[in-house]
Amino acid sequence: QVQLVESGGGLVQAGGSLRVSCAASGSISSINTMGWYRQAPGKQRELVAVITSGGSTNYADSVKGRFTISRDNAKNTVSLQMNSLKPEDTAVYYCTALGVYSSSGYYPADYWGRGTQVTVSS
Repeated sequence: QVQLVESGGGLVQAGGSLRVSCAASGSISSINTMGWYRQAPGKQRELVAVITSGGSTNYADSVKGRFTISRDNAKNTVSLQMNSLKPEDTAVYYCTALGVYSSSGYYPADYWGRGTQVTVSS
């Protein structure tokens, strides 16, 4: 079974920076895609950024140029560096892993962490 645990959320003033990280655990050989989604109060969960095992990335237009996603394939971790934060970035940030290779086979389903709160004050 795959578990994802996020860390690094918190409270920051507008214009500031935060880094959130996620570690995947379990009998994992590799993960196809890892990434971050977020959900603000009263809104649907939305894509923030994803990264493949080969390093290809995709960002939401709203965060391009401000956020940077990275991963360590050997450690099965993914991080999101968030700069120039805005109040509208306030949300719970969820880590996701899609397509997991483990000692017991391939699991195409996506896995989710419990989320970490990011709050940006104006």
